[in-house]
Amino acid sequence: MKADPRFLNLSKDFWANVRLVSQEVGYTATVDGEKEIKIPSLGEIQRVFAEMSLDARHLVDGGGNTTQLGHLLCEYFEYRASALREHVEPLLMTAEEAKEVFEQLYAKLKPKCGIPLNKQSGDKKVPAFYTGIINMLVEANARGVPCDFDPRVLTTVTRGGSPLRTLARRIDGAFPSAVNPVAVWEIKEYYYTTTFGSRVADGVYESLLDGMELEELRNSEGVDIKHYLMIDAHYTWWCCGRSYLCRILDMLHMGYVDEVLFGREVLKRLPSLVREWTSLVKARQRH
Repeated sequence: MKADPRFLNLSKDFWANVRLVSQEVGYTATVDGEKEIKIPSLGEIQRVFAEMSLDARHLVDGGGNTTQLGHLLCEYFEYRASALREHVEPLLMTAEEAKEVFEQLYAKLKPKCGIPLNKQSGDKKVPAFYTGIINMLVEANARGVPCDFDPRVLTTVTRGGSPLRTLARRIDGAFPSAVNPVAVWEIKEYYYTTTFGSRVADGVYESLLDGMELEELRNSEGVDIKHYLMIDAHYTWWCCGRSYLCRILDMLHMGYVDEVLFGREVLKRLPSLVREWTSLVKARQRH
C-alpha cells in the first residue's frame, strides 16, 4: 500500500493535530456492538481542544467556517478509516491461510534461502510463514542479486570508504546487504498472540525510529534507502490492534516508510518491488 498523494508532504503540525485528536477522541468506537475505526467530527475536535484549553481557530475560523486545514484533517480521518476497513482488513491472513500460501509457494519455488522458525514453542513452533513467504518471493525475483535475509549487524551507509551513518537497530531484511542497501524492511507477523501486547506495539515504534533515521540520511546526505514495513495476522492487527493500524497509516503518510505491505498484498506487490531494487543495484554497479 502506497500513501495517498493528498496527504503526503504535509507539515509536522498537521500530524501533531492528527495524533492529538486521535488520542483524545479515540482511534476506535463501538457502534451497534461492533468496533469501528473512529472518524472524529469537527465538533468533537473543537470540544477536545476546548477541554485542553487549546485554540481551534486554525481549523474553524471566528465566523464558524471550516479552514482549509480543518477540511484536510477531516478528509484524512475519513480516508484512514475507509482505507483500513476496505483495503487493509481483507488482506490480513490467519495462521491457517498463511500456512496454505507458504506451502504452495514452497512447492512451486523450491527455495534455497533460509526459512526461519517462529518464536513459539511446542505445537506452535513452525516455520515463520509470513517471513518465509517474503524470503521466497525476494529470492525468486532478485535475478541473481544477493540478499541478506537476516542481517545480524546494524545497517551501515558509507561514503568514500568511510562510515557515513550507522542505524540504531538491526532490521529484518536488507537488499543486497546491510552495508549500503538500496532497500530495507521490517516484518511483523504475530499469528499466535492472544492480545495486542507491548512487544507488538514496540514493533510499530521500531519502524518509526528506522524511518526517522532514514529521513535524516536522505535530507542531510542525499542518500535514499527504500524502507518497507510488512505485517500480517488478522486477529492481532484487526481484532486487537486497530489503533496501531491507524498509527501505521499515519507513519506511511508522514514519509517514514515508502510502502506498507499488508498480509497477502506481498504476493502481488513484492515481486515488482524486488525487480525495482535489482535494477537499482545493477545501475549502481555500472557506475
